[in-house]
Amino acid sequence: MLTNNPFNEIAATIPPVAMKTFVVIMILLVIAGTIFDVIHKKSAKYFFENMKKAKSDSIREVGGGDRMKIACATAAHDVLASGEFCNPRRRVAHLMTMYGFIAFLIASSCMIFAHSEPGAATPTVYPLLWHLGAFMVCAGGYWFWFFIRADVAAEGNSPFRFIPADLFVVSLVACTTFALIWSFFQSTGMGFLAWLFFLLFVVAAVVLFAGVPWSKFAHMFFKPAAAYQNRIADADGSRANLPPPADSPAKFGLGIKRELPRHY
Repeated sequence: MLTNNPFNEIAATIPPVAMKTFVVIMILLVIAGTIFDVIHKKSAKYFFENMKKAKSDSIREVGGGDRMKIACATAAHDVLASGEFCNPRRRVAHLMTMYGFIAFLIASSCMIFAHSEPGAATPTVYPLLWHLGAFMVCAGGYWFWFFIRADVAAEGNSPFRFIPADLFVVSLVACTTFALIWSFFQSTGMGFLAWLFFLLFVVAAVVLFAGVPWSKFAHMFFKPAAAYQNRIADADGSRANLPPPADSPAKFGLGIKRELPRHY
């Protein structure tokens, strides 16, 4: 199971060109959905207006070299390490899900575009990466869903409660779960169940990539830009005129240290 290319196994029934076309369509859906999300929610307009205001409030100039250092720091801390999460459990779950999803996507693309022809040999690393990525997404996703979510861990709501904002996590975990079950039944020769879970895998993938305007998928593209802009604002002093944070004694004039918010 772990060393078999599941896409190569079904190439005799589903032409490789159809699988490649499906991947391209999913990419186009993500692009179109992100553009729609930006226009509908006016995210880009707000971002650029905020950036323009911050520039007018700046008290010092940030040079090109400093901007490059800030970009590298943003990539290392906020993107690669998800440093914005205060809760270590949520941070670990997020990193497992993020890197698992990246591995799953890369391996899927390689196996479909380069090794899906009938009889084609697939390097073992791609199926291993595909299964490992799917396992990581499931581990991080289920851990987050049942034990870390704020409305479950902090508010006591049922872990089976679903709202539209959960569409991304649910469809992502469903996609990788069905993929693993499909691979298992395919390796054991259970044709009917293999095809059933393959179809469920395809449906979950369509929901994941076509549901960008209604999920938090596009959020992953905005977060690095927002984190970078916040660091620039700190560097050029444009945030100096903002009121002190809620935990600051100067905010209340009472000399009382406020407890920092807990993020779940």
